[in-house]
Amino acid sequence: MKTDEASVANALLQPTLPRAHSYSLRSRLRIRTSMRTRYKAAISFDLRQISQGMTTYSQYKEQWVCGTLFLVGLLAAAAAASDTTSGGEDYYSSTCPQATVTVRYMVNSFVKQNRNLAGGFQRLHFHDCFVRGCDASVLLSSTVNATEMDSIANKGSLRGFEEINMIKTVLESLCPATVSCADILALAARDATVRGGGPSWPVALGRKDGFLSLQEEADALPGPYMTYDQLVACFAAVGLSEQDMVVLSGAHTLGRAQCRTVLSRLYNYNGVSNMTDPFLDARLARQLKRKCPPDVRPGAFLPMDPTKNIFDHLYFCAVLARRGLLGSDAQLLTSPVGLELVTKYCQPDSSFFSDFAAAMVKMGNINWATQGEIRRNCSVINENVAAIHMPLPSR
Repeated sequence: MKTDEASVANALLQPTLPRAHSYSLRSRLRIRTSMRTRYKAAISFDLRQISQGMTTYSQYKEQWVCGTLFLVGLLAAAAAASDTTSGGEDYYSSTCPQATVTVRYMVNSFVKQNRNLAGGFQRLHFHDCFVRGCDASVLLSSTVNATEMDSIANKGSLRGFEEINMIKTVLESLCPATVSCADILALAARDATVRGGGPSWPVALGRKDGFLSLQEEADALPGPYMTYDQLVACFAAVGLSEQDMVVLSGAHTLGRAQCRTVLSRLYNYNGVSNMTDPFLDARLARQLKRKCPPDVRPGAFLPMDPTKNIFDHLYFCAVLARRGLLGSDAQLLTSPVGLELVTKYCQPDSSFFSDFAAAMVKMGNINWATQGEIRRNCSVINENVAAIHMPLPSR
């Protein structure tokens, strides 16, 4: 196996743990062992059609990497042959023509193994862009200060960090110091949406990775307890319209939310003890209370809508039926504009997909990051990259 292919294989089996500073040594070892087991199974699954007769794991590993790089090479060659412009979507056409197809291939593989990651990749990009623009600041681990991932909005609820770093590891093997983590996030959000059955959109590339990530800035992210006017103002602060706010709420068609985000609707509405939000469908409220008692364990999750793994218009239909999970979902009905848009997007032949795609393009352009660096590891700035290295435990 060629040297670069060997490094990719090694990287795939020894993924960097992005939030190393948040864990004890024992926890890091346990998580890394779990990650290795998970991706070992994923690689074995992907190989079933291309590795008949192979009997050892080392053979599986080599064949998967060679097969992946071969496929990426074919797709990149086809893309280069049909698209020779520079900048925009084609920013990496000469420096790393494999970039977009590599991200798409790996995102599809990850979502195939864990369908919750489709919403996870979307949410990472969203939470990144709303703080300092789309500069991958959401991926930075805490070092000298608490970062965005430590905020109330993000801690324990964001997912996809490990997978983004694995994509970065592969791209570093193919095109060192070329593709930014911010661009990987933007591509992963688009590709995960498509994988879930949603629309595609053009992703302009060429962002830089930022140097700074602050917890207090992420605490101001749009939240599940905001009123309609607060949501509109929050989106307007980053250049997005009222319609953008409503249509991007449709991202809630994918993924899950923590029980803690609905407890106040169920047990303490408007600060009144034991009061349930009267705008929440009574039957749904009873179901949610069974799943989320007042003393629910941290980390318990609920589906955002009945088809949580499929990107479709049914989220808006659920909101219309007062079955939206979050308080912010219910708020969409409190404004004439919001009600009109929710009613419109509930229709199967509406412009939801095209409007969502257009809003994602706008969001991806918030405070375009031209100053910064290309991180070697997405969870740490380059000057600190050596601080998070830790080998996997031996088997």
